[in-house]
Amino acid sequence: MEGNLYHVLGAKQFSRSELDELFEASRKMEEVVRYGGSRDHQGRIMTTLFFEASTRTRLSFESAMSRLGGSVIGTENAAQFSSAIKGETLEDTIRIVSGYSDVVVMRHTDIGAAKRAAAVASVPVINAGDGAGEHPTQALLDAYTIQKEVGKLDGVRIAMVGDLAYGRTVHSLSYMLANYKDVVIYYISPDNVQIPKSVKRYMDEKGVRYVETADLDAVAGEIDVLYQTRIQKERFPSLEEYEKASGKYIVDERLMSLMRKEAIVMHPLPRAGEIAEAVDRDPRAAYFRQAQNGLYIRMALVDKCLKSIGF
Repeated sequence: MEGNLYHVLGAKQFSRSELDELFEASRKMEEVVRYGGSRDHQGRIMTTLFFEASTRTRLSFESAMSRLGGSVIGTENAAQFSSAIKGETLEDTIRIVSGYSDVVVMRHTDIGAAKRAAAVASVPVINAGDGAGEHPTQALLDAYTIQKEVGKLDGVRIAMVGDLAYGRTVHSLSYMLANYKDVVIYYISPDNVQIPKSVKRYMDEKGVRYVETADLDAVAGEIDVLYQTRIQKERFPSLEEYEKASGKYIVDERLMSLMRKEAIVMHPLPRAGEIAEAVDRDPRAAYFRQAQNGLYIRMALVDKCLKSIGF
């Protein structure tokens, strides 16, 4: 990476040294925010193209650019309010908006859409989620949160719970954790949304230990991180399949009582009943701090992408 970065397309592209560098840059961005932002990228423009709904990701990217001194153009509903509705290809859309901006942040419904965009873009493209594929910037902020909250990434024990089939955040975080030593991942899900074979194959190639189980209670006392995810109704092929998976794993006060006092609960959000609101009062509930960390990570990413093209 050598200090800068161009496209951000997937979690596998980051080495351990690059992650160390990025996390250090993110810590510095916390100070930048504390002291009112910077003007380093004044006059630079970010385009946000979101073909799929988003709150945290889109707004944190827009806030990141604003706090770096730049400005933002784009749409939060590109599927309806862009020329895509007229039949324009993604490639043509990217060719056009590249000429209007210095960096493009895109979320799309299709796996691989970010790579397609990067292939024709004349500016850096950041993948803000591509269907059930990847969400690399979420994985970055997740790993950064674990490092801050638990104090380590080497040797971390994490339970990933919920929709592991369509949950792009667990795919990306798994790939990213493969950079670290002695990691143990517990994949806990209903039978019809288990972790994909492609993710397990990558873990096997990297020598990462993982365990597939349906029993969250049995591992709750062993883990450093409980990474809960939403059962994503919008991604299921049928309501019947969704109902098979929904409501199987709930983080509540009973489950929290089984966990170690040093362990934390994370969630990429939004939640839809899989974490009881009573858990919010527990200091181990890290998901809102986790979301805040997204601002610092994305500031660091945008800064590095803009510097890669000489800004």
